[in-house]
Amino acid sequence: MLKSVILIGGPQKGTRFRPLSFEVPKPLFPVAGVPMLQHHVEECAKVPNMKEILLIGFYQPNEELTRFMSSAQQEFKISIRYLQEYAALGTGGGIYHFRDQILSGGPEAFFIMNADVCSEFPLPEMLNFQKEHGESSSFVILGTTANRKQSMNYGCIVENQQTNEVLHYVEKPSTFVSDIINCGIYLFTPEIFQHIGAVFQKNQQDMLLDEQTNGNGWHRAEAIRLEQDIFTALAGQGKLYVYKTPAIWSQIKSAGSAIYASRLYLNQYHKTHPERLATNKEGGPRISGNVYIHQTANIDPTAVLGPNVSIGTGVTIGAGVRVRESIILHGATLQDHSCVLNCIVGWDSTIGKWARVEGTPSDPNPNDPYAKIDSETLFRDGELTPSITILGCNVTIPAEVIILNSIVLPYKDLNRSFKNQIIL
Repeated sequence: MLKSVILIGGPQKGTRFRPLSFEVPKPLFPVAGVPMLQHHVEECAKVPNMKEILLIGFYQPNEELTRFMSSAQQEFKISIRYLQEYAALGTGGGIYHFRDQILSGGPEAFFIMNADVCSEFPLPEMLNFQKEHGESSSFVILGTTANRKQSMNYGCIVENQQTNEVLHYVEKPSTFVSDIINCGIYLFTPEIFQHIGAVFQKNQQDMLLDEQTNGNGWHRAEAIRLEQDIFTALAGQGKLYVYKTPAIWSQIKSAGSAIYASRLYLNQYHKTHPERLATNKEGGPRISGNVYIHQTANIDPTAVLGPNVSIGTGVTIGAGVRVRESIILHGATLQDHSCVLNCIVGWDSTIGKWARVEGTPSDPNPNDPYAKIDSETLFRDGELTPSITILGCNVTIPAEVIILNSIVLPYKDLNRSFKNQIIL
């Protein structure tokens, strides 16, 4: 039997996702109409012999997480449990801390995946690849190709091209190492815990030698990173292999990357969930490209939506509204003739008549097939980097104003136009 572990992080992470992560844990933010995590859960549930999905993180168990897990359990007919870390233990420390839970029932292998990636999740292909490569106890990293410049922002993998064995692994190198990057999705056998355990023992010994730990050494000994502490050591030992995928993949670190991931998933829906894509119907709004509309949304037939638009529950869209490359979250109202481009409109926010809310997309270079989305810093040279516009929850934009490349924190009533501002 198999299991899956999804690493969901915690509230001190997701800072680049603010102000959206104030309202909902980042892994539950809707991408292409469903919570980010649901894409992972759906693909795990399809794998034959998958018995359980474990979520590991340090969020306090909250209402949204509980509701998501119970509805996903019912929908996908699979056991889903949340295991809460007492502190941020790193990608390896969290799974080591809960190794007994992961190994209970005797799975022969288990997947580990980061919650903040968008992927086609080629899990059955990784299982077949593992059977064909190396011993049955070998470990598999999902890899993809990036361009030379961007590869240095990721974990870089040097492989043996005949056998696909990982010969060398470097996390975020300072010079070019390889254009094959780590996708944050792994297939492990229980033997991985011997390697993580060895790092844990070494950390403990180092701490005993270092007398200045003042008693908080336990936390530090258990904080282990799969990438730097485990993969770097395993590379070149005949244990670690890379399965390269040509399919879609992106990180979801910032709000701008959520719009890009939404585009990738909406495009996938033609194959996986055609029922989620809106179509042009008599008396309905005009749909251009891939658009998701929740059935509870109320949209005027003269509105034009798309491409790459996701409309949440209870959204109201008035006459003549234009929405493109945007995510409109539940309860938002877009009044007549407003225009929303490259934007995330927060929960229960209102955009007035004839207002224009626009951002600058941070999309990868469309002419480079290996380009990935850049993790833009919020500021460059003291200026706010132009990016998508984000309205937090309960923001009110008055009629006939323009909001451009700005981030508006929750519960703000604006009274004029803004450009390149963070509005606190």
